[in-house]
Amino acid sequence: MPLVPEEQRRFAADIVRRLRVAGFEAYWAGGCVRDQLLGRQPKDYDVATNATPEQIRGLFGHRRTLAIGAAFGVISVRGPKPAGMVEVTTFRRDAAYSDGRHPDSVSFSTAAEDASRRDFTVNGLFYDPVENRVIDFVGGQADLAAKVLRAIGNARDRFAEDKLRMLRAVRFAATLDFAIDADARQAIADMAHEIHVVSPERIAVEMQRMLTDANRAVGVRLLVETSLAAEILPEIVPPEQHATALFGRVLDALARLGEQCGFPLSLAALLSPYANPEQAAAVCQRWRLSNQQRDRVCWLLEHRTALENVPDMRWSQVQPVLVADGIDDLLRLMEATSPATAGAVAHCRRLLNQPTETLDPPPLLTGDDLLAHGIPAGPAYKSFLQRVREAQLDGQVATKQESLALIDTWLSETK
Repeated sequence: MPLVPEEQRRFAADIVRRLRVAGFEAYWAGGCVRDQLLGRQPKDYDVATNATPEQIRGLFGHRRTLAIGAAFGVISVRGPKPAGMVEVTTFRRDAAYSDGRHPDSVSFSTAAEDASRRDFTVNGLFYDPVENRVIDFVGGQADLAAKVLRAIGNARDRFAEDKLRMLRAVRFAATLDFAIDADARQAIADMAHEIHVVSPERIAVEMQRMLTDANRAVGVRLLVETSLAAEILPEIVPPEQHATALFGRVLDALARLGEQCGFPLSLAALLSPYANPEQAAAVCQRWRLSNQQRDRVCWLLEHRTALENVPDMRWSQVQPVLVADGIDDLLRLMEATSPATAGAVAHCRRLLNQPTETLDPPPLLTGDDLLAHGIPAGPAYKSFLQRVREAQLDGQVATKQESLALIDTWLSETK
């Protein structure tokens, strides 16, 4: 069942109320507060409280709570299906981050201390849904108004604690259309080489969020300007490449993809001028993407020019591409990266409007037909079936009998 925003909001407010009635301090925290103040619909809600994990579970019940993150003070509270789950976190202070990603330990603290250990000022705000007021210990409201992404405290310290914050800074700046504070921007440029502490999977998650956002072109530009691209995607920054007109065309193409865009399509558009399918597969492997994502990216790059001259091509050349699962992405890739192919794309879309029996008729032959015709099973079957399919699509044969007769002709020519 899909989540219902109003149900999510109602449930998150109810959690705060129940904690308050039980005598605890509790607020909404982090991104949901930021998004609400920006007039955006929060994707989810987090609650921060001075209640301990044990007290949270005692209040909401063990059957409705999950304690997977209890070591860090986090309890997940399960709501009605349309509301999903809300993470309830005890106010805390973090110990040192020895691995550059996670605190070695946490200790419970006050709301002010909890705000100060967060990453950026705009993510360090609390909101009281009961009294309808913002609690700001870090200057986040001023930075929201100024559209500035600023680290809480010393930027280098925040990035040293968790190296992923450098990549998150770029993503937040792009998706929120904010400027990165000068200190934070310089710290990222100086520390970009340390991003390798972060797991490839976590880097991929951030890149997916960035590249599926409408402001993906801004994010990619910031990746290059902050030197992060050279570390996580060097394929797009060969020597001086980012200063050329080619990079500008790539950014234009990314912008043309529009708001609704899947990760494989946006990644293919980004890599299109720089990588062949084999090189793109290496990127996907490096980020530990799924086989499905990798195959789609590589297929798009392999076929990116396949339909450019579609009016002059045989139907047997065009049809297999048109009926492939990725055809919608391929046409969008062509539109974004090669505006001159608009006519070919329009022609393809007209072809796709044909009835199914015309666009993708059933094959005339199967392997069983070849066997019944007396052709010994073997590697030649694949070639025969493919050639017959091409002849069918090009109108050279229309029945099983005509297809078998054509194969007999081919066999006689080889004797």
